[in-house]
This record gives sequence, C-alpha cells and structure tokens, in this order.
Amino acid sequence: MYGMNNNMKKGSESKKMSFKAKKFLKKIVSWAGLFFFGVAAYVLYLQLSKYSFEDIKNAVLSIPTKNLIWACIASFFGYVALSSYDYLALRYIGRKLNPLKWIFAGFIGFSVSNNAGHAIVSGGTIRYRLYTRWRFHASEIVRMVTFSGFTYLVACFFLIIVGYFLTPNHAFGGGSVSKLTTEITALVSFIGLAVYLLASIFYKKPMIIKEIEFDMPSFKMALCQIFIGGADILLASLVLYFSLISFVDISFDTFIGVFIIAQVLGVFSQVPGGLGVFEGLFMYIIPGEHNQAILFGALITYRIIYYLLPLVFSSIVLISYEAYLKYVRKQKLEKLKIFNAAKLNHIDPV
Repeated sequence: MYGMNNNMKKGSESKKMSFKAKKFLKKIVSWAGLFFFGVAAYVLYLQLSKYSFEDIKNAVLSIPTKNLIWACIASFFGYVALSSYDYLALRYIGRKLNPLKWIFAGFIGFSVSNNAGHAIVSGGTIRYRLYTRWRFHASEIVRMVTFSGFTYLVACFFLIIVGYFLTPNHAFGGGSVSKLTTEITALVSFIGLAVYLLASIFYKKPMIIKEIEFDMPSFKMALCQIFIGGADILLASLVLYFSLISFVDISFDTFIGVFIIAQVLGVFSQVPGGLGVFEGLFMYIIPGEHNQAILFGALITYRIIYYLLPLVFSSIVLISYEAYLKYVRKQKLEKLKIFNAAKLNHIDPV
C-alpha cells in the first residue's frame, strides 16, 4: 500500500514537472518572437548602415515622386497578399478568426521574417506568440506555419518556371554548367509543382508527424496557394520596378524574370533578407550595360520601401499592442485585488 502511494506521489510529481517544463518551453517560444523581431531590426540596420545618409537620401530623391508613390502602393498590397497566407492557413485547419487579427499576425510575421530570414522560425515564433493568445493550440499553429511554408514553396516552383522562360539567355553566364544548372532548377521546380498538384487531387490519406495530423489541401486550395504566393512576389517586384524604370529601359516581362530568379535564390540562400545575394544576382543578370550606382540606388530604395517601412510600422503596432495587453492585465489584477479585499472585509465591492 505504501509502495502504491509512493508511486502515485512520484507520478504526480512527474506530471507537475512535465507541466512546468511545457509551460517554460511555451514561454521561451513566445518570447522568441520578440527576439526575432529585434534580430530583423538589427539586420536591416546592418543592411543600410553600409551607406551614408547622404547616399540614401540621394538614391531616394533621384526617383520621381510618382514612381515612389506607386512603389509604396505596390508594397502595401504586397503585404496584404502576404497576410492572406494566414487566411488560407486558417481555412486549411478549419478555424475562423476576425480578419483584423489574421491581417495583424500576417503583417507582423512577414515584416519580421522578410528581414530576419529563416521564415518558418522567425515568423513562426511571432505567430505562436499571437495565436496562442487567441486560443489556438500549438499543433494548429504548427499546421498553419507548415502550410504557409508550402504556399511559398509551390509559388516559388511556379515562378521559377515562369522566370526560366522570361529571364534573358545570358543569365548565369553562357557556360554549359551554368545553363545545365538553370535547366535542372527549372525541371525540379516543374516536377515539384506537378507532384504537389497531383497529390492534392489523388492523395487523401492524412500524414501524421510527431502526433500532428497533416492533410493534403484540395486542388482548389493548391491553386489558391500558387495564386497568392505568386501575387506576393509579383507585387514585391513592382516595388523595385517602379524604383528602377525611370533610369533603365527594360520591359516588365524581362524584368520579372530577372527579379524572380534573384528573389527566389536570395530567399533560399537563407541570408537574412537575401542581403547581398539578391542585389548581386539582380545586377549580374539584368540585361544591358547600366550605371551600377543608379541600379544600387534603386535597390536601396526597394529595401527601404519593402523592408524598412513595414518593419518600422509593424514595430509601432506590436509595441502598442503589447502595451495595451499589459494595461488590460494590470486593470484586471487591480479589480481582482479590490474584489478580494472587499470580500475579506464583507463589503459589497459594488
């Protein structure tokens, strides 16, 4: 009998320790979101600190105001498209949420992951911090983040194929190795996209990974993933195109091919924000002889409009949101203290 009680006591203590460990882990993941937010801000600072304020000012002022306005509009709708990743992911897991909340989570998450890199980790921790507050289970958030990752992946497959046919012939040099690498990348993308679409039609068996169940999305949802992911990259390209077009005579179909290849490889390099990789590839692939200073000026402007401004705005929104939640918690605690004090003294709290 004593042994049984002892075992029960040990089991109870083990459960308490397990609960504490899980609670501690959840706190770490939640606070990691703010950590990556700080990383994103620091990385962007490093990107722009290479240039003097005068260089940045001249780069921006050299672009016509009308073009800057159009670039900002394209950036705004680009982040609307990015936020739609969360809407699709919510539909995938069968949950509904106030549109303001998923737009908020998507905007904050992508403004961080675009700058910090490693989107699943950096953007995922931000989402974990937000969605757990909105009563979402950890497994649901994992499913959402994974689904969003595949949304970007299949969109990349599609856009690499498009980019392959639109990018100038001299891209990546004229050597047989470069040409073969480009063709293999396009072929792998075609196979990856075809497999995903076919699986969405024919594969209906759920996949269970570490006790989390993943279902293949329907064919209709797979097409939505390609559309939204494609719209996201297309709108991002317009930010740079409007910054560049007043200096470089280039058709949009040629430009988008160059942008897609540089953007996708910049993302897959896992360098935060594709820093250096994107710029280097873009300047190398773009056809014709151009003033490198002008090209770099347009690229700096693109960084400011598509990366810096959303991050600054999202930091203001996130800090305000955190301060509001802190204020609400403080008010609740004060009301609870007053209620408990009144109860102890047999005083009606009202």
